Amino acid sequence: MDFKFKKYRGFITIFLIVSSGILILFYNALNPERRLPIYQPSMVNYELVDSTLQHVKKFHKIASFTLTNQNGKIVTEQDYDNKIYVADFFFTTCPTICPKMTENMGQLQNEFLEDSQIKFISFSVTPQIDSVQQLKKYAIEKGVNDSKWNLVTGNKKKIYSLARKSYLAVKDDGDGGQFDMIHTENFILVDPEKRIRGFYDGTDIEAMNTLITDISILKEEFSE
Repeated sequence: MDFKFKKYRGFITIFLIVSSGILILFYNALNPERRLPIYQPSMVNYELVDSTLQHVKKFHKIASFTLTNQNGKIVTEQDYDNKIYVADFFFTTCPTICPKMTENMGQLQNEFLEDSQIKFISFSVTPQIDSVQQLKKYAIEKGVNDSKWNLVTGNKKKIYSLARKSYLAVKDDGDGGQFDMIHTENFILVDPEKRIRGFYDGTDIEAMNTLITDISILKEEFSE
């Protein structure tokens, strides 16, 4: 009996190794690693995309910017280098969707408070109203953590360009005056390579749960 086992031991060992490999391949095929889409302008509602970009199908990235945050500090895209971050567009005097969006962004901030890879940024669509002092007041009221979340103001045309040409997040059919862009409720998920990986309804708690899950998926992708 021992002789027979020794005779076939090599075969049995190889058989078990091959079988294990096949099982792993089947498991991976049936349970593929989830990857988030990389959004291009052509994939997004045309109302939210500048007409010069609506045909673009690849290589879209967030453009560089230089703005000022609630502490009077200059904030650029370099502050988000190698970070996963969530962006939105708002204004401090908004009486409708902004309070809920800010509340939900605050919950996200607290969810990832100790995670240095995750950051947040909110762009004011009424920079002529949202001065540094106004943003600071709002930040204190809403519990903004300065190390995690920037509320930014600056040149209106530059913010508008970012919204339409980079983040694909606002409509341009405003009133032609103070409110000449209509921001959406969208939160935009951006990866460390400055690519858009998701859009989420910033007023909806279920969408926030999905966003939390998707951030975790991105963390796994960029830890490889």
